[in-house]
Order: sequence, then C-alpha cells, then structure tokens
Amino acid sequence: MNLYQMKSNPSGIDRMGNYLKDNFVSIGWPGIGDLDNVSRDELEERLIQAYPNQIQQLNEPVNDISTFVHGMQDGDYLLMAHRDAVYVGDVGDYYYVEAYDSETEGTCHRRGVTWLTAIRREELNAKVQELLSHPEMITKFTEAYAAAQLEGFLMKPRSSIDDSVAQGAPATVAAAPVPVDKQTIQEALHILKEAMGSEDAERRERAAVAILQYAKSGS
Repeated sequence: MNLYQMKSNPSGIDRMGNYLKDNFVSIGWPGIGDLDNVSRDELEERLIQAYPNQIQQLNEPVNDISTFVHGMQDGDYLLMAHRDAVYVGDVGDYYYVEAYDSETEGTCHRRGVTWLTAIRREELNAKVQELLSHPEMITKFTEAYAAAQLEGFLMKPRSSIDDSVAQGAPATVAAAPVPVDKQTIQEALHILKEAMGSEDAERRERAAVAILQYAKSGS
C-alpha cells in the first residue's frame, strides 16, 4: 500500500466540497478522453493536441496524470489538505466520466474514494507535513507507509472537524449510518479476522484497523 498527497483544486477550482459529498477525486485536464490503458507517449500526444499553447509546460501534467491514472492503485491511501484539516481516503480504481469532460466541469478523470477520517494538520508528523508541502498536484510518499504514523488517527471515531468547505459540502466525513443486519456484520467480521492471519503485513494491519474502528464505534 502506498500513500499520496493530492491537491483539492485541479484547474485552479476548489473541488473539496464535491469530493467529500460524492466520494471521488479528480486530476482535471479535460479534453484528452478516457485514459484507461493509454501509454505515456499517447498521453503526451493527446495533451499536445488538446493544449497546443501549453506544450512547454506539459511535463509536470504528464507526470501528475500518469501517477493518478497508472501509479495509484486500488487500496492506496490519499491525503488531501483543505484549510486546517487533512482528509484521509482509501482510493479505488481510475474511471472516466464523459459527461464531465468539458472546460466548465473538468472532473472527468476520477478515482472513487472512501473517506476514512479528517485530521488537524498540526497533529501530523514532520514527514507527512513535508509530503503535504509539495506544490505538485499529486505526490507519492517516498517512505514506507508506516512512517506516516496514521494508524492512531484511523483507529479513532471519524472526525467532525469544522472545515466549512466550499459549495456547501458537509463539514464532516462521517456518513449517516446505514442499517446492516447482524448476519452481514458477523460475516464481515469473520472475513476481517481471516485477513488478520494473512502473510501480507499491510493486509493484516488494515484488517486490524477496521476491527478496532468497529469496536470503538460501539456497534
């Protein structure tokens, strides 16, 4: 599992409200079509065709888009800073939404996100602070995930940090509870307990965090 920081304002527009409300993130750069299975060379060609007046400044976007589409993987963790809060999310696969492929919408390149918690920025360690300070739209944490020391925050109940984000989005990442029958809960806990016996250390760690979060919720 890898950790990334990502900015909330692709194309200079603050999208944090949309991201929290609709559980996704976007890299921006409309007009280049679906990027699933597109090579870096083809991505460069599409950018040159779509943005001919920005050819000299396209190296960084190519890196950002390539990281977003191909570098990130389902299950990686994402940090997105907004004002005094840092939102932590578990990202899903890349997908393309043609209806939002326009200059006004601009959020056609997406990854789904399960928002896990929000943390006051000042509480994060120096290594994570450095990651968040990178000016690039998206940056990978170069150290092992454990060095970020996020586990303690993820084991706590979801935060209700008052962030007053744009576009009227809720100021909390906590969702309204969804009724789940006891049998489904027991089956899910059984799967998590089996995952704790996995040979994959990261899988064991994530299963343990999920169980502890369930226990702390009082369910």
